Amino acid sequence: MGMEGLLYHIAELLWYILPAYIANMTPVILGGGPPLDLGKNFIDGKRILGDHKTIRGFVSGVVAGTLTGWLQGRIFCGFTLSLGSMIGDSLGSFVKRRFNLKPGDSAPLLDQLGFLLVAIALCLPYEPLSPLDILMLVVITPPLHLLTNVIAYFLGLKGVRH
Repeated sequence: MGMEGLLYHIAELLWYILPAYIANMTPVILGGGPPLDLGKNFIDGKRILGDHKTIRGFVSGVVAGTLTGWLQGRIFCGFTLSLGSMIGDSLGSFVKRRFNLKPGDSAPLLDQLGFLLVAIALCLPYEPLSPLDILMLVVITPPLHLLTNVIAYFLGLKGVRH
């Protein structure tokens, strides 16, 4: 595969995963309100998710990603990618709370890949990807995630750059 073919394939992969990316970004703009964990603590005495994971953020992420999938003509995978994205992001917050990381603290790779891997896992039975395609998404997602976070920071949408 030449450079042109590789770039085309990367564009196809970005199109595939777009509902998950949109779902992951939406809560930054539309989130807020009551926390998803309703302020409850886990059995270890620490918050389950924290105040930054909200009901409105979770629902708006799923809705925005599903709408993206609908516009792509693949509503079911748009939904599964979006739901997986929000579940993966929430699982990442759960893990971060267990390690005493504050909301907004960086957890390299967990922040960039948790949402991606759960999204792919939920959609994979319906729209399969090759192991190489999954690896390519794992490689390209962290720098894209970082770039969008930096942009959100400079637009005043996020309080941290990572």
